[in-house]
Amino acid sequence: MPKLKLLILIVLMSLAAVSCAKKGSITGGLKDTIAPVIVTSSPKNMSTNFSGKEIRINFSEYIKIKDINKQLIISPPLKNQPNIVPAGSASKFINISIRDTLQPNTTYSFNFGQSITDNNEGNPYSQFKFVFSTGSYIDSLAQTGSIKDAYSIKTDNFVTVMLYEANETFNDSTIYKERPRYVTNTLDSMVNFSLENLKAGKYHLFAVKDVGGNYLYNPKSDKLAFLNKTITVPNDTTYQLKLFKEKGTYKAVKPTQTSSNRLYVGYEGDYKGMKATVKNGTGTEEIKSMLTKVADKDSLQLWLPRELKPDSLKVQISRNDVVQNFVVKFKEMKSKDSLQVDAVQKGGLHFRENFTLTASTPIVSIDTSKITLVNKDSVAVAFTQVYDDMKQQLVFDFPKEESQKYTMTLMPGALTDFYGKENDTLNYKLNTRTYADYANLDVKLLKVKRFPVIVEITDEKGKVYASAYSDKETNLNFDAILPNKYLLRIIYDDNKNREWDTGDYLQKIQPEEVIYYHGPKGKDDVLIDVREMWDVEQELDGGGQ
Repeated sequence: MPKLKLLILIVLMSLAAVSCAKKGSITGGLKDTIAPVIVTSSPKNMSTNFSGKEIRINFSEYIKIKDINKQLIISPPLKNQPNIVPAGSASKFINISIRDTLQPNTTYSFNFGQSITDNNEGNPYSQFKFVFSTGSYIDSLAQTGSIKDAYSIKTDNFVTVMLYEANETFNDSTIYKERPRYVTNTLDSMVNFSLENLKAGKYHLFAVKDVGGNYLYNPKSDKLAFLNKTITVPNDTTYQLKLFKEKGTYKAVKPTQTSSNRLYVGYEGDYKGMKATVKNGTGTEEIKSMLTKVADKDSLQLWLPRELKPDSLKVQISRNDVVQNFVVKFKEMKSKDSLQVDAVQKGGLHFRENFTLTASTPIVSIDTSKITLVNKDSVAVAFTQVYDDMKQQLVFDFPKEESQKYTMTLMPGALTDFYGKENDTLNYKLNTRTYADYANLDVKLLKVKRFPVIVEITDEKGKVYASAYSDKETNLNFDAILPNKYLLRIIYDDNKNREWDTGDYLQKIQPEEVIYYHGPKGKDDVLIDVREMWDVEQELDGGGQ
């Protein structure tokens, strides 16, 4: 029996020794998920009759401040950004030094957004707001609303929402020159807004994608949203503001020479209808010229004769009733412009596409007798063509068959450019697929508010794949579209020019209304899945009654 007890004791001691010898990892306990807590502040949050210049806020743990310039929203806005320390280093306090003279009897709000986090885990003290009043009470009214882009399905973040008092000093130019009475910001993850700590009264409501960060509207860089009426605070209305980029007032910029035979003419606003007249700086005789558009830039190209060698040119740029005269000093430069023709479609041609050629120099003459189109059996195919002078594009339209191979040939002299140069022989091979490679989408419009409308099918980036114009028809067929996931939208073409038009603040014109398909499940069901050989029937609600 004593031997058995001894054996058991030895086994237990061995197991204990093995257990102690095992390697293990030391854990730090549960992850900290609790945001910092304010211990004290001077003055206290929601204080009245504040007359100081310093605010100190003490926290229960070490905190850091990040993105303070983007996240901190002060309402009413201050002319000078306050000094806030510490910046970038860990501390248990925030000290705010106010550099402005505060307005009397005014409630101020410092909303820190997501800028305050704990030092270790980065847990944010979300939307912490410090409020005080220079008067005897805290203004407590609020105005809510939402932001959306007037044209695109994606709405900008960090949109500034502003209230201006509707008094005798407010006029149309105020938003360009003066800061608002109250301000808030949607920050980086919201489309909804709430303007808080407001005083009762009548206001003008605006939203600005404030690129300059100065609480002023700059039409050259900023998007704008506005209401055509004043609002009264308090009220029970939630307003939706639609952001748009103004075209701006038309104005030509002084031309600049880019080669021995070409000038660039910049512009602001809408370029359509621009015309140019060119004369020698020492004479009165008009010089032959031609205007075309520079792709993806707010500039036109002014083409001039190659043999031209003046000291200066007198250039008159006009559009409607706006006439501007410029003198351009001319210098000797090389000309690199020669006629080159490129195809937009390389090999494959979809049923909904028109074959398009782009020319490097403006085309002035087209001889269709020197252009042929044949199929794979060498049978001639009839075609029509249209040349877009401004875009320098020649567009061909012809009936397309399944699994067909087409050859288009442009013989020498089919195209003649501005300088009298003709094309060499050009050959283009074009192949079509079968209809089984595509899908059909039938759209039924519901609750259309008014006609005419434009219905467009786009990808997520806004590229338009198909469109239809309707004066009254509510059933629209989009046949032979490429398989993809699409957005679907309806545009109310109120001015009947067959394109979407933006707004104009000074003329009090709102952008034309755009409504996207959102699906029965709301925003999570925006994209319409269209697959090969599918016939998809889709209803699109126009938002009417």
